[in-house]
Amino acid sequence: MTKHILMVVTTADKMNEDHATGLWLSEFGEAYVEFAKQGYNITVASPKGGKAPVDDRSLEGEVPQEIQDTAKHLENTLKLDDIQDTSKFDAIFMPGGHGTMFDLPENGKLQKLIRDMYEAEKIVAAVCHGPAGLVGVTLSDGTPLVAGKTVATFTDAEERETTLDQFMPFLLETRLRELGANVVVKENWSSHIQVDGNLITGQNPQSTVAVAETVVSQLNN
Repeated sequence: MTKHILMVVTTADKMNEDHATGLWLSEFGEAYVEFAKQGYNITVASPKGGKAPVDDRSLEGEVPQEIQDTAKHLENTLKLDDIQDTSKFDAIFMPGGHGTMFDLPENGKLQKLIRDMYEAEKIVAAVCHGPAGLVGVTLSDGTPLVAGKTVATFTDAEERETTLDQFMPFLLETRLRELGANVVVKENWSSHIQVDGNLITGQNPQSTVAVAETVVSQLNN
């Protein structure tokens, strides 16, 4: 049976103070490429459906053509509310971008999808700001999904270095700690992931490939 990945991306295109934001393309593209190489089915979904905004900052510098080419998969995303059944998915993957901080944490549909998949022992993976999608998730017993879990996420130090911390609704590392997560941090912008059972998380854009490869490794085993 071919594996099926649900990739959930942001549709928030503005931060507080009206600064433009969106998805960080490499975090989507690098993972998409890894999954496509395996021949997996990939469904791309978002809170609003339709076109997912890409943060212009993620297009600066040398962006490999292979990654640029994945942007076409963001043109017509499936609306999260239109997903009725998680049984066909083997994993959920949430790439980051500052937009995730504004439309993933309180999305009830996403919370249910993640809870159902996690409790069915499917893989739940996120990188950089993608773990914002985890902060509102509670398990069936009412405890936060991340409580007692060892995770990696975009760090408070990295957020301050971007100078965008002032526009964020909260700092992601701090929030995850408040929820009882054991957040492990490495040097700013170094590749770093944590695996806690079927929960796989990465710290920053540099960690995307390692997260995706770990998802692939778990799925193929």
